[in-house]
Amino acid sequence: MELTVYLAGQIHDNWRDEVKLKAEERKLPLKFVSPQTNHDRSDDIGEAVLGKQPSKLHKDDVASDINNLRTQVLMQKSDIVIALFGEKYKQWNTAMDASTAIAMNKPTIIIRPESLIHPLKELSNKANVTVETVDQALEVLSYIYE
Repeated sequence: MELTVYLAGQIHDNWRDEVKLKAEERKLPLKFVSPQTNHDRSDDIGEAVLGKQPSKLHKDDVASDINNLRTQVLMQKSDIVIALFGEKYKQWNTAMDASTAIAMNKPTIIIRPESLIHPLKELSNKANVTVETVDQALEVLSYIYE
């Protein structure tokens, strides 16, 4: 049984590559999808489709429409959502994706460091599982196959 996992979270480093590599090492039958990880492509998609916009507000608005559509489609097709919260980057998109997954009743695993226990307490309470590391999240997924 192959599961599709939506990897929600910031797109500024290679944490998704770590998840994929470690899942492959464990021989887990997982397929991964995610938000658009090319930051410029994500920011510019609205203008690429609809043409130059009159202001930054409009540029962001049309890009958000398309990015939200992409997220909705891929998340709906996913079996599980992993939302990684780190300490280095602002986590608004991660919080939005995790909340969306929970509202869609998608099984959700939150990865967050100890320093974010308090700020994420309500979200963690709504998720199925909250862990502190990628390895712990993959251990949870491994358990599905036992």
